[in-house]
Amino acid sequence: MTLLPRFLAVLLCLLPLAGFAELVPSTMFGDGMVLQREQPVPVWGTATAGEKITVSFAGQSKSTKADDDGAWRVTLDPLKASANGRRFTIAADTTTAPTDSPVAKTITFTDVLVGEVWICSGQSNMQMGYQGIPELKKLLPDAEKLPIRHFAVTTLVAFEPQKNVRGAWSTKPTSSAVAFGFSYYLQQQLDVPVAVIQTCWGSSRIEGWMPLDMTDQLPHFKTKMAAFEKDDRQRVTDLLKQAQDHPKGAPAAWISKDNIYLRTRPNILYNAMLHPVAPYATRGMAWYQGEANGQEAELYAKSLPAWVKRLRSEWQQDDFHFLAVMLPGFGRVFAGENKAMNYPDNHSWSWFREAQLGVLDLPYTGVANTIDLGDAKNIHPKDKEPIGKRLALLAARDVNKKKIIAEGPIFKSMKVAENTVTIHFDSPSGLKTTDGKAPTEFWIAGKDRQWQPAKTVLNGNIVELKAEGLAAPVAIRYAFAGLPKVNLVNADGLPTRPFRTDSWPQP
Repeated sequence: MTLLPRFLAVLLCLLPLAGFAELVPSTMFGDGMVLQREQPVPVWGTATAGEKITVSFAGQSKSTKADDDGAWRVTLDPLKASANGRRFTIAADTTTAPTDSPVAKTITFTDVLVGEVWICSGQSNMQMGYQGIPELKKLLPDAEKLPIRHFAVTTLVAFEPQKNVRGAWSTKPTSSAVAFGFSYYLQQQLDVPVAVIQTCWGSSRIEGWMPLDMTDQLPHFKTKMAAFEKDDRQRVTDLLKQAQDHPKGAPAAWISKDNIYLRTRPNILYNAMLHPVAPYATRGMAWYQGEANGQEAELYAKSLPAWVKRLRSEWQQDDFHFLAVMLPGFGRVFAGENKAMNYPDNHSWSWFREAQLGVLDLPYTGVANTIDLGDAKNIHPKDKEPIGKRLALLAARDVNKKKIIAEGPIFKSMKVAENTVTIHFDSPSGLKTTDGKAPTEFWIAGKDRQWQPAKTVLNGNIVELKAEGLAAPVAIRYAFAGLPKVNLVNADGLPTRPFRTDSWPQP
């Protein structure tokens, strides 16, 4: 046999397999996963073009055909919550494939539950573990017996939106302190399986989690992306090449000295760690981020709601719920400012918290109040257990319609009569102070914007304020400082939300 016939013989042997591709579901699916209850459940992946794909679970079977690029997607009807592990099958029609084809045509995932699924994202305070937090660590033995699971997204970056995320499902609770507390207390509230998709990276800015198309509506993001293309793209390219060539081959685990550089760049976290999660069925996102943007309150006030709307577009879900964690207390006084860390007109996180609260103008949103938490010197405080619990309360009330009190007193109105200001609060369970003393951290000012600590009297759901020597008060600020020492709570011990009644600009 000459060389050409031999070549043709080999080619003919290969031809039957050439048109067939392996059946590959999105990496979001796996053994031990939790599917979102009471919502349509998209399932997607790749296969041979034109091939019929059937997804079967809980008595349902849904079919579609892979498109010309081999992509396919089916949507299961809403499911009821179930803690019973069941089989989840994805099958491709093999009638056109050779019987001895080595490509996978049926995939089965086991121990699949149905319940509540939330994305937990942000920066280091979301990523921070619970091993040094006794209040959370003691919950672990009980949590491991409960249907609480998680999907851990690998910390990565990419120049373009990726089709698949790197990560895996685990039948154990997540290592994140806040996400663990959230999932534990939400499971206690609802008595259904709860899973969190943990995708977070320390020091990351909100711009890192934004898609490129948001440059059209946020000029500052457009400026950041222009600077990235000019100054950063090549360096990131070189670092990714180093990762690829590294003997251990694990991107983002390789270059500790360059980690912070990568995770603070715009857009490239979204591409690798958020975009490929969609459209996995989820109730929404718990977001603990802001320290990296803490001195950009005005920009964040525009970025956060725009990003939430973009998330809803990504998931094609108008009621995609968004729960933010307010930045807690942290002590810092800038040069030339009032030395008191509770002075309400200093540069501080108070302005950033106000920007965070602005997201409440959108429907299906909540903010977990942390004004009573934090640490004067540690930007990573250990009082994470109350945060997880407060997020769970908000989710149980707003999303799952539980009739519970989920947050503390909220400013309702003020009335000025001569030198006295009366503040009314929305607080169904009433007001009290944690120490039995008069409410603290109320400041009062006249037209001159000179702030004075107020003398306070608590009377039911009302707080009366006066300031010595101030005959005509015009504005109030409450807990409007980097590290206020607050004591005003409701009957459940939940803190009063910080507020101000003036519209004076940030100093």
